[in-house]
Amino acid sequence: MSGIHPSAIIEDGAKIGQDCVIGPFCYVGARVKLGDRVELKSHVVVTGNTSVGEDTVIFNFSVIGEIPQDLKFGGEDTRLEIGNRNRIREHVTVNTGTDGGGGVTRIGDDCLLMAGVHVAHDVQMGDRVIMVNNAGAAGHCIIEDDVIIGGISGLHQWVRVGRGAIIGALTMVPNDVIPYGLVQAPRGELDGLNLVGLKRKGVSREDISALRGAFRELSKGDGTFMDRAHRVGADNESEYVQRIVDFVTGHSDRSFLTPGK
Repeated sequence: MSGIHPSAIIEDGAKIGQDCVIGPFCYVGARVKLGDRVELKSHVVVTGNTSVGEDTVIFNFSVIGEIPQDLKFGGEDTRLEIGNRNRIREHVTVNTGTDGGGGVTRIGDDCLLMAGVHVAHDVQMGDRVIMVNNAGAAGHCIIEDDVIIGGISGLHQWVRVGRGAIIGALTMVPNDVIPYGLVQAPRGELDGLNLVGLKRKGVSREDISALRGAFRELSKGDGTFMDRAHRVGADNESEYVQRIVDFVTGHSDRSFLTPGK
């Protein structure tokens, strides 16, 4: 059974799960699917080919599933997939995908998108991501699990942010960020490792020491950044270090933030 306020507009065809709450002056489009126990506060728009997972709460004046802010978009059929237990706060905007980016924008489980956040077309977001007030992710970004993006920060299109990284407030991120990296400064500098986050996750001292050693080698070793990454991978068995190596040596459309750059 769902609680729908009389002023809400639910288009024919929308699929509403069990025990959903849809507040005053909300709009739910014909192609929307809300999982069980989803709550829309008031004045929320959920439109497009959009699915919202169970126990997600979307707060006032958010617009979810509108078309991309991309002049190349020609009305093609694309979609937005949002996972379970997310908290999407006031005035958040999340767009559907484009044909040029795979056709789908995805948000994982247990994410917190604070007030004023924007998630653009074709973004692929993992689980437990936090985007602080007025942060933005441009089109085609990949944000892996357990990333924190500080307030009023922006990710350039096509940027990848590795698992467990943290982006400081007021930071523009023009290039890829290695897993567990710490990025700050107005133009985004890789300034170390997210040691606080690693410790909070209970990562062992041995792995943290291995990460520190790998970071030093990546920072100051001989050869190119890619050469140093291959060398680190050959010399270290830590799964955390290996994640960095795999990230650096994998495919990317952008270069990497490196220490001091």
